[in-house]
Amino acid sequence: MSGDSATGRLARALLCAVLLLGCDAGRETDEAAFRVGLLTPGSIRDGGWNQSAHEGLERIRDALQARVAHQQTQTPQDFEEGFRDFARRGYDLIFGHGFEFQDAAAKVATEFPSTVFVTTSGSTVRANLAPIVFELEQATYVLGFVAARVSRRSHVGMIGGVRVPSVASTFDAFAAGARDARRQVRVSTSYTGSWTDVAAAREATLAQIAEGADVLIHNANESARGFFQALGGDGRVYGFGTNRDQNDMAPDSVIASATIDIPLAMELVARDVRTGQFYARSIRFGFDSGVIRIVWNDALESVIRERDRQEIDGLIREISSGGFQVPRGDF
Repeated sequence: MSGDSATGRLARALLCAVLLLGCDAGRETDEAAFRVGLLTPGSIRDGGWNQSAHEGLERIRDALQARVAHQQTQTPQDFEEGFRDFARRGYDLIFGHGFEFQDAAAKVATEFPSTVFVTTSGSTVRANLAPIVFELEQATYVLGFVAARVSRRSHVGMIGGVRVPSVASTFDAFAAGARDARRQVRVSTSYTGSWTDVAAAREATLAQIAEGADVLIHNANESARGFFQALGGDGRVYGFGTNRDQNDMAPDSVIASATIDIPLAMELVARDVRTGQFYARSIRFGFDSGVIRIVWNDALESVIRERDRQEIDGLIREISSGGFQVPRGDF
């Protein structure tokens, strides 16, 4: 009887040891997992800037078998707490999606030197903090050139959300492209002060159309839905999408979209962090990387004259090769 009890106790002890080992192994695997966090300033269902970043997070999850998490943050205090929360929980890499995350990232990065912080825009570089610089200006310059050539009234427009340097820079490039294509073109600019106010974007767009602008571009995140609503789709006014392919938002009006393959860029940075090859610097992506592209709406191909299209194609090649430097803001 006592032998059976001893045997039973031994069996139970061995079973517990196996189960405990299994639990410990699970914890070790969990702790060893590559962890990536993302902070966005708006909804990941905005059809543009923030949605693309979330798709990038999912791409990192799938490609690198990473543990990922997302938080939506709206104020500088939220940015700082979001970074700190991820860092305290042992995240290896944290993206702050936008120029506005720089200050918070710089502050928190000093507290967590083993965590890598990346902002998607900006110029702030620290030992463990780097900005991704999407040279979207290369694409918006070309679309400004197209806008001036397509415009019947020689008047083009730009509708922005919040005026931050990265957005202003894309607009500066658009305006420069328009003026290089047609010296006397009029260029109008409006900012609504919001990334989410659809009605404000619609009203700002309609106001520019009423003043004579007949080819317009936006950089307004979620509120851009109002921009697309205002275009009308009757062939009198045309527009351009930004950040992702938005040609289907108003397929009778959107000639092309200046796109950023944010998922590709995020994956490339994450791979460097994962393999220990990351080093802090301004990480630049332009036409030559494939991250920045122009996606044309085939249904509106006839809007651009053939001789203009040939010139536009040559311009894209020149920019891609480095033969022509597009003007951009200093940030």
